[in-house]
Amino acid sequence: MKTKKKLVIVESPAKARTLSKLLGEDYSLKASMGHVRDLPRSQLGVDIEQGFTPKYVVPRAKSKIVKELKQAAKTASAVYLATDPDREGEAISWHLVEVTKTNRKPYRRVVFHEITKTAIERAFKHPHTIDMQLVNAQQARRILDRLVGYKLSPLLWRKVRRGLSAGRVQSVVLRIIVDREREIENFVPVEYWTIDAELAKTADAPTFRATLVGLADGTKLDIHNEQEATEIAGDLKQASYKVLKVGTKKVTRQPAPPFITSTLQQEAWRKLHFPAKLTMQVAQELYEGLPIGDEGNVGLITYMRTDSTRVARAAISEAREFITTKYGSQYLPPHARSFATTVKGAQEAHEAIRPTKIWREPPLLKPYLSDAQFKLYQLIWKRMVASQMAAAVFDNTTVDIQARRRYSKDDYLLRASSSVNVFPGFITLYSESKDEAEEDKKAPTLPQLEKGDKLKLIELFPEQHFTQPPPRFTEATLVKMLEQWGIGRPSTYAPIISTVQERGYVTKDSGRFQPTELGMVVNDLLNKYFSDIVDIEFTAHMEDELDKIARENKDWVMVVQDFYVPFENSLNNASELMEKVKLEEETEEICPECGKPMVIKYGRYGKFIACSGYPECKYTKPFLIKVGVKCPQCGGEIVQKISKKKRTFYGCSNYPNCTFALNLKPLPKPCPKCGGLLTVYRRNWTKCTKCQYKGRLKHG
Repeated sequence: MKTKKKLVIVESPAKARTLSKLLGEDYSLKASMGHVRDLPRSQLGVDIEQGFTPKYVVPRAKSKIVKELKQAAKTASAVYLATDPDREGEAISWHLVEVTKTNRKPYRRVVFHEITKTAIERAFKHPHTIDMQLVNAQQARRILDRLVGYKLSPLLWRKVRRGLSAGRVQSVVLRIIVDREREIENFVPVEYWTIDAELAKTADAPTFRATLVGLADGTKLDIHNEQEATEIAGDLKQASYKVLKVGTKKVTRQPAPPFITSTLQQEAWRKLHFPAKLTMQVAQELYEGLPIGDEGNVGLITYMRTDSTRVARAAISEAREFITTKYGSQYLPPHARSFATTVKGAQEAHEAIRPTKIWREPPLLKPYLSDAQFKLYQLIWKRMVASQMAAAVFDNTTVDIQARRRYSKDDYLLRASSSVNVFPGFITLYSESKDEAEEDKKAPTLPQLEKGDKLKLIELFPEQHFTQPPPRFTEATLVKMLEQWGIGRPSTYAPIISTVQERGYVTKDSGRFQPTELGMVVNDLLNKYFSDIVDIEFTAHMEDELDKIARENKDWVMVVQDFYVPFENSLNNASELMEKVKLEEETEEICPECGKPMVIKYGRYGKFIACSGYPECKYTKPFLIKVGVKCPQCGGEIVQKISKKKRTFYGCSNYPNCTFALNLKPLPKPCPKCGGLLTVYRRNWTKCTKCQYKGRLKHG
């Protein structure tokens, strides 16, 4: 008689293949292809009067899969649910039981954070039942999001335009982006000046620069305009210079902890320019397993949706052994490092994102991985190994210099500094990138100086500056903001950011998020009539409530009830008082087909010009935003455009006859080096499209 196999259900075929290799012939693997039940798309699917009871259905596309799973469960000796180790995974397992359950069939939940032989054996030796607290937390989130989405979106259809949507968390993200845009619009630059002095011991000795910081008595010196700068520069030209103090101290820099979901998304954007959606997609592939030569399908990283920096002892020991062998004992700290988790509500049972095997170095895997898979794996591998390496050591030197003025009791104080790396430690392998606002200025090397050394002034460099507005959000800084406020979960950052772009509320310009006119309108309406929904603190509080369902067994119905009652009041108020928004704007153009006036309308891809006689006349043409720059290929106008992926780019108005296009914003002023087309590169820098020139962006 043939022995019945044990059935293991996972989400994806890739995960099934990897697990199948580890479990052997006694197990049969099936993939659910994600969720098998959800709320219906065609209706609300939540019975508000009956305690917010959800009405789950099997989508038509999943009916065949569910039928196969049900049959497999019926003939199996036992069913193991091996979905992902988070709330969503727990909910998928619960739904799987509900759609496949047979009488007296044992269902067991197995949880693991890496797909390795050791982790799988341990999980299958210690199965447990489904954690309904996690399921209820996920149900509450799904129901809250459905109530907001399906109640608010029709209101926007009636008052603004059909096809719009609103979401509980996406609306907060939109507000964050809009608020930053308004900060930028309302920002008033303030002029200030700095003065650097190029100094040397003698005329033929190596020179260095020192910056004017104030008066010698410690008084801070602010230079507000050119007249003040000129007067002080006149004093400095007549001054005699002497070294007052030289101080050197050793400074250590510690490595960053291994990745959690948010920091992986941030660093993948900074270093690889991967959007959060791509980062999570590739990380999922690395986690679920890929064919690696003779090894077959191998899970290469631990679970990628996590907010804990905890690392298993075995993985730390392996990393320390690797570091000693590869780099030498001087690169190994005396004690293994552990990192405090700073994310609010972090689940400490989880692990950080790390390679499943440290000795699986990136170059060894390169032949088997796609370019994106290799780059992300290498990033994760380096970050993990570096986190257990010795600190980097720097000699930081600061030199205070007196500029003494004849016939004056007020001397000036200048300061020069340098930082010399005396032991590289972890930065031999990896150094964390920074956002532009946090970037360190590189300190040049100073010549040997001692207290009392007299110095010669070579040249003065007064420079005008203006204070800068806060920068627009990038993928990295937006994820960082969401994490700091506790908005959303690690698994939700990528879809939230994608959604606000897909809805036409936000575009990307040179990698930075910028709200569209439609996004501004929708945000202002939601802010006026649904202030709680778009309030950052309120949304963060809701995350705390969902955490209490998962951890403290708080009644999920009460959490939903407490949210819905005031929300329904706001909805009724908005339905009555909100005026219909007219997004059309008249132009002076006449329709060439019917002679009626043309109007500016707003569609999925931004503004366009259409005939006011629609639907009788369907004539349209693109809305062109000129940037005041001529096309270098044909002499036409360069205009701002929006791609189908909601990204801003710049192209010739004579398209398709001229296909010139670029992603960076062009500037009217030509390159000072070759006369070529100059573009905005990063926040305050320009670069030429023709030569290698890069320079500071001059404002005003």
